[in-house]
Amino acid sequence: MEKEITKEKLDKYFDVTGRALKKIKIAENPDIKESIKKAEDFLDMAQRYYDDARHFMEKGEWVLAFAALNYAHGWLDAGARIDLFDVGKDNVLFTVDDK
Repeated sequence: MEKEITKEKLDKYFDVTGRALKKIKIAENPDIKESIKKAEDFLDMAQRYYDDARHFMEKGEWVLAFAALNYAHGWLDAGARIDLFDVGKDNVLFTVDDK
C-alpha cells in the first residue's frame, strides 16, 4: 500500500486532469442559457483547483497539490455525469457510462 505522494504520482495526476480539462466541451442543451452558465461555473472551479494544485506543488506542498487535483477532477467528473460537458463518452478520463 502506497503511503506517499511522489513526484511521479503528482505528475501522473497533473497529466490526467490536464488532459481532461483540454477535452471538456460544454454540452448542447435545450435550456442552453442556464446550462452554459452551470457548465462554465463547473469548469471555472476545476481550473481554479488545478491552478491551486500547481501552486502547491511549486511550493513543495505535495499533499495539498494532490488534494487540489482530486477536487479539480471531481468537478470535471460531476459535470460530465450530469451532462453539462460533452466528453465524447470517454470513460478513461471521466467516470461516465457508455450511453
